[in-house]
Order: sequence, then structure tokens, then C-alpha cells
Amino acid sequence: MIKLFTRHLYVRIWLAALAGVVVVVLAAAWAWRVAEEQRSVPLPREVTLSSVDQARVGRGTALRTSRPGEAAEFLITMEDGRRFTMEFGPRQDRRVPPPWLHPQTGIFWLLGMVGLATAVGLFPIVRRLTQRLEALQRGVQRWGEGDLSARVAEDGQDEVADLSRRFNAAAARIEQLMDRQAALLQSQKSLLANASHELRSPLARIRMALELMGPPRSPAAQGALPAEGAGPALGRPGGGLSGTAAGASARAEISRNIAELDQLVDEILLASRLDAREADLGTVEPVDLIGLLAEECARVGVELTLGPGTLEVVVPGVAKLLRRAVRNLLENALRHGGRTGRASEVAAELGTAGGQAVLHVDDRGPGVPPAQRERIFEPFYRLPGASEREGGVGLGLALVKSIAERHRGQVRCGNREGGGARFTLHLPLV
Repeated sequence: MIKLFTRHLYVRIWLAALAGVVVVVLAAAWAWRVAEEQRSVPLPREVTLSSVDQARVGRGTALRTSRPGEAAEFLITMEDGRRFTMEFGPRQDRRVPPPWLHPQTGIFWLLGMVGLATAVGLFPIVRRLTQRLEALQRGVQRWGEGDLSARVAEDGQDEVADLSRRFNAAAARIEQLMDRQAALLQSQKSLLANASHELRSPLARIRMALELMGPPRSPAAQGALPAEGAGPALGRPGGGLSGTAAGASARAEISRNIAELDQLVDEILLASRLDAREADLGTVEPVDLIGLLAEECARVGVELTLGPGTLEVVVPGVAKLLRRAVRNLLENALRHGGRTGRASEVAAELGTAGGQAVLHVDDRGPGVPPAQRERIFEPFYRLPGASEREGGVGLGLALVKSIAERHRGQVRCGNREGGGARFTLHLPLV
């Protein structure tokens, strides 16, 4: 009952109006009762007794001693001190009136019927008014939940109708802005994905040209002179990069940059496909998460620990995407979370809880400030002070989040006990 009163405006309005009617009825009944009591207070009246021939027998005062509703009874006191009692019996030809017409209780019945008629007539009026407010509330709730096409009826010319029209106009403007923003964002993503795809061809040619340069030549070969008429050539002293220590260093730097660019292109393409919900990224099938995680941990030399009683962890998903998410978490921990750069500072733990697979990846790095724990999952975001020389392009954790959400899971960042960061990945079990 309390919930009905607090959640529904029409109940409060109706009860408030009904309470006002009840107060008026009670006040009127009280006033009537006081007036009736004052009217029924017995007052002495002068009486004169005369004979049939108009001869006065005596004179005195009469005072009613019976209560209202009882047989009339009077006490007559004569001037000479004699006292008489006079009683009137009930009339034989008078019918008993119904309660609502009785002179003593009729007013209460009248006021009660007025209050009941007011309550019955007021309820549909209040209910109609609040139904429109409830319709407006449902429309605003649908719009707030993400349905930007939600609109409400604009019936009438009162304040509620005006509010509905203003809401519809504002919702239409916001929907247009969101549509334009979504179209612009989609065009930017398409442009980025197409540009990334087109970058693969020149990257492949640069890598092939670098490989055709050949390995550095031996010191004996470096002393040989070039053929007559031949210009400086790659791999020869004075003419190429591979013939000197500086050339070898440049080759390594070029290879590293090419690898970073290749990784960036690959991650941008994957991110654009993950954003497109309709894109086919592979077949969803049961994936043995223990086996997959063991392979990735062995690849980078990280110790894997299973939670108590964890014998099998199978999740539905796309195996290559889950492998990518696990690999990104491990590589991020090794890249940013090792004080000495050793894999022993990174630990992975897999278990189950609440119908979900729970993967913890811990490191011994400086940790992530609480204010940055949500932002590090944004594309291309780096923590303040992070160096590009540490590797990575700022998309690894964003891909982990997208892959987790694609599998109806989530990823969170927290603190590791004893110092460092802890990344926790939740995935629903089969």
C-alpha cells in the first residue's frame, strides 16, 4: 500500500482531494452537532393554566426534562410552589423516518453521501490527468534507455501537452545530431580501415626490399673493390647500410618500425571489424580456455596458476579473438608492468566464479592510477609519461575490451596486492 502511494501520482492527488472533502464533512458535522446541542439545551418557559371558560387556574414555568428523541416530558412549577409533571405520548399516526431523514442523524448521512459522490466523481478526472503524465514518463524512460526514436502523444492544449511537444522537439533534434555523428564516425572508421588496408602493400614492398639487401658482409669481402663502372651498392662498403655497424643498426631500426606499423594496421583493421556488429569474425564454438592460456603463457614464459578446483574452463567464443585478448593482456603486462623486464614478474591465474571464467593477469609495474583505469581501455590512449619506445600502439587494451564485450564479458583494471596492476577478464561459461 505504501509503495502504491509513493509510486503513483494519481493516488496521492486523489487521496489529497478526498482528505480535503473528509475534513470539510467532519467540520460541518461538528458545527451541526454543536448547534444541535445548543438548540436542545432545556430553557424554562412561562405557562398559564386556564379553564374552559377562560378562568385562570394558575401561572408558573415549564422546563423540559426529557432528552431529544425521547417522549416529551415537562416539569411545571406553579407560582404557589406546587409542581406537576406533564408527559406526552408518541403520536400514533406518524411513521418512523429513515436514518438519512431523521432530524438528528440526517445531516451526517447527507455529508457522507456528498463525500462519497465527490470521491467517486473526482477519481476518473485525476486518473485521466495522471495517465498522460505516466505516458510522458514512459516515453522519457524509453528515450533515456537508448531508443532515440521514442515520442509521446501531444493531446490537449494544457501544460502537459506543451511539455510533451517540447520533449518531442528536443528528442528529434538530439536524434538528428546523433545520426549525423554516427554517420561521421562511421565514415571516419571506414576511411581509417581502408587506409590501413592500403598501407599493407607498401609495407610488404619495404619489407621485401629490406630482405633483398642481404645480411652484413664479412670483413674480407668489405675490402673488395666494386666492379669498374659500378656505383655504390647496398651491402658494399661505403655504398650501403649493411656493410657497416651503423647500417646494421639502421636495418634493425627499420625492421622494428615496419613491425610496429604492421601491428598497427592489423589492430586497426581488427578494431574496425569489432565495431561493426554485423561483421563475421569467425565461428562461435566451445573454447578450452586452459589450453589456450597455457600456450600463450608458454610462448612468453609467464607462469600460469589454476584456481582451487579448476579442472576445466570452457567458454563459447571465437578462438582467434580470445587468443588475441589473452595475448594482448600478457604482452601489456610484460611491456609495462615489469620492473626488470623479466617474465617472472608477471603472473596469470585462471578460475571460475558465478558461472563465469575469471582470468587475472598481474604485474609488478607502477600500477594504474584510479582515475586512469577506465581511460586505458580507450583506443590510442597512453598513460602520462609512457614512452613510445616501450612499444605498443595504444590499441591492445581497447581490443581486449571490445573482444570481451563481443563475448558478453568484461575486463577491469585494479591494483595487485604488494604493488603493480591487475587486469581481470570475465567471460561467461558454456
